[in-house]
Amino acid sequence: MDYKNRKFGMAGKIAKAFVNSPLTPLIVLASLLLGLFAVLTTPRDEEPQIVVPMIDIMVPAPGKEASEIDKIIAKPLEKIMWEIPGVEYVYSYSGDGFAITTVRFYVGSNPEDALVRLYSKLMSNMYRMPKGTMQPIVKPKSIDDVPILALTFYSDKLSSYELRRIVEQVEDELKQLTNISETTIIGSKPK
Repeated sequence: MDYKNRKFGMAGKIAKAFVNSPLTPLIVLASLLLGLFAVLTTPRDEEPQIVVPMIDIMVPAPGKEASEIDKIIAKPLEKIMWEIPGVEYVYSYSGDGFAITTVRFYVGSNPEDALVRLYSKLMSNMYRMPKGTMQPIVKPKSIDDVPILALTFYSDKLSSYELRRIVEQVEDELKQLTNISETTIIGSKPK
């Protein structure tokens, strides 16, 4: 096919001009050098300080089952926490004898203000807590407290006790690794 007599669109005309041009290698080299210069001079921070206030509320309720706690403590507490200005997300976990509600505020929110607003809202609604519920424990968390790995263990053949023993062995092995800050086993009953 004769390409010299063929009609090209605008992109084809530009490509044709650059294919045989002696300037093309110079333009490519200049682009690479500018890219390298940009990479070397762009400031980077190895540990950027991102402020994402998160607060855990642990509500002990001895003697109550997880399904009951979810219904009478966790879900109502979630609704109350959504009323706080600046809340981005609320989620809960209910276990036998306790509920944990985590409240996450928008990125950049002042952690002290968030804690004061949450504590004030929680204390002003304590009258709504069911009988037998103990005083809530409020624990602020930072972005550094967020787990980077969560493992889930499940078995149809092993009992809860046997599975927990295996998980404890895995936890012991993980603790031997360098740069491991904290490990936590959630679920099942301790020995």
